[in-house]
Amino acid sequence: MKKISTRILAVLAAMTMLLAGCSESDSLGSDSKKTESSSQSQTESSSDADSSDSADEGDDSTSGADVPDVIPWDYDVPDPSGNTKPQEDSSQSSSDSSSQSSSDSSHKQSENTTAASAATTAKRQTTAAAPRQTTAAPKATTKAATAAPKPTPAPSGTPVQRHGALHISGNHIVDSKGQVFMLQGMSTHGIMWEDFSNILSANSLKVLRDDWKCNAVRIAMYTEEWGGYTTGSGYAAQAKQKVISGVAQATNLGMYVIIDWHILKDGNPQKHQSEAIAFFTEMANRYKNQSNVIFELCNEPNGGANWASNIKPYCQAVVSAIRKTGANNLVICGTGTWSQDIHQVVGNKLSDSNCAYTLHFYANTHTDWLRQRLQQCYNSGLPVLVTEFGTCDASGNGGFNESQTRQWYSLLSKLKVGWFNWSACGKAETASAFRTGTNLSNISAGESQLTQSGKLIRTLFRANAANAA
Repeated sequence: MKKISTRILAVLAAMTMLLAGCSESDSLGSDSKKTESSSQSQTESSSDADSSDSADEGDDSTSGADVPDVIPWDYDVPDPSGNTKPQEDSSQSSSDSSSQSSSDSSHKQSENTTAASAATTAKRQTTAAAPRQTTAAPKATTKAATAAPKPTPAPSGTPVQRHGALHISGNHIVDSKGQVFMLQGMSTHGIMWEDFSNILSANSLKVLRDDWKCNAVRIAMYTEEWGGYTTGSGYAAQAKQKVISGVAQATNLGMYVIIDWHILKDGNPQKHQSEAIAFFTEMANRYKNQSNVIFELCNEPNGGANWASNIKPYCQAVVSAIRKTGANNLVICGTGTWSQDIHQVVGNKLSDSNCAYTLHFYANTHTDWLRQRLQQCYNSGLPVLVTEFGTCDASGNGGFNESQTRQWYSLLSKLKVGWFNWSACGKAETASAFRTGTNLSNISAGESQLTQSGKLIRTLFRANAANAA
């Protein structure tokens, strides 16, 4: 019984050991599978990474790829503009990337190449040297920028934006800052004739402003000549509309503009005083809040009309009508003998404080004697504006005189007395700035369309503007 029991115990022990061995074998097999699975996972992961790197290292084609628009930068990496991309939170980047993936596909395609290139750059920043390279890149850009000469910025804005409302101070026209300001521009010919008003187009005024360096334009509205303002209601309406259109174009370009009541044949401005008062009252009501609009009350009184008896009383009446509207626009008053007798105004100015007085000259006719008169009036404190001058005879045709024109320029630029050239048209006469047949509504920059007079005036205007800068 004892032997049987021992044998039984031995068998049981053997069976127990056999069962234990089977259990251990199963356990080892399971662990082997886990190790194999982990190794395979690492291999696949490595393979994926290599594949991704291989794609990044190749060309920038992203066909079939869904590249996010937002790259989760690991470092502050310079973008192509030289700025730095701020480090982004990876979770936020992932969220942004997901959001961007659902955006318009056409937008994504346009961004894919840039995004792929940026992703490549970001991955390369994982090396130890990457942060130093990143830091060095902006320094190189900064050094290059510093080495380059820095241009002096041009004054911003248009003439009117830079200078504002003009007014009289002593013997000068000054701007809103109290600085002496020299008006410079072209005068139209009579806006009711042929195509002379076409120069008032936006394109042509812009060329005069930018290429000729004109800061102003003068609109010559004849009064008693054929088609003039006082010759019939239809002509008056037509002339007025051309004035309004011209003022609008000049205003849009930030230029000063003179509305010229261009008496000539009528001689004595008092002849049409009532019409002038009505016209300027309407213009003052329309433009009293526009700092760029200037009123010229009578172009060239002549035929014996003198300052004390005729011109001053007329100007005082018209100025009073303008001021009654609340308008304080700069006003220009003509003088006797085709606006040469400025000396008659000395000691007998209008009571209005915002008026200047007109001098006209034609270089081949009016020489030293008139320049001396201007200097004397200037010395006496009289504010003068040359609202019309020519490079030739007083007739406007013949006698082109560059030397005398330049002498006038030297004096005017020294005194800072503004000037307006006669005239911006293509009429077949010496005083015209443009060749006959020029499309005045679409003039071009440069000298190809200009007469001998036009070339000289453009040269002097540009020189004067450069000196004033």
